[in-house]
Amino acid sequence: MFKEFKKFIMRGNMIDMAVAVIIGGAFSAIINSLVNNILMPLIGLALGGSADFSNAFIVLKDAPAVDGVVPAVPETLAEAQELGFTCLGYGAFISAIITFLIIALCLFLVVKLFNKAKDLTKKEEVEKAPTTKKCPFCKTEIDIEATRCPHCTSELPAEEAAE
Repeated sequence: MFKEFKKFIMRGNMIDMAVAVIIGGAFSAIINSLVNNILMPLIGLALGGSADFSNAFIVLKDAPAVDGVVPAVPETLAEAQELGFTCLGYGAFISAIITFLIIALCLFLVVKLFNKAKDLTKKEEVEKAPTTKKCPFCKTEIDIEATRCPHCTSELPAEEAAE
């Protein structure tokens, strides 16, 4: 069983897949940083809100009172959740959607470029004229210019030789 597992894990496809997962994780970190640190603050400012759009939330239910006092709604989603507020974190959801769309666009462009490069390297295959034909008597392959079959010694019809 160990030998089979070793054979399975050492196949080229598994190594390629492992490399793809690692590179995908690094790529995902870059895209997340782009969305969270560059795009979302710009979108938040454009909408007139805070620069940190990923922390945008709506309080659905206040936090439980502590010593008869309900805490004030904090600035960030994490603080609100920590205090016990029930929140709808729409900013983080929109951020995740934008991240997904950017990753999908990048993958689309990579696949498109790969296919274009593959098409450029593909050479047009020109069909070559046939160099052999079948003997109508013994059905063996013979040279296309033969007038007599070398296997059965039959004389080939003139129209067969002309083809």
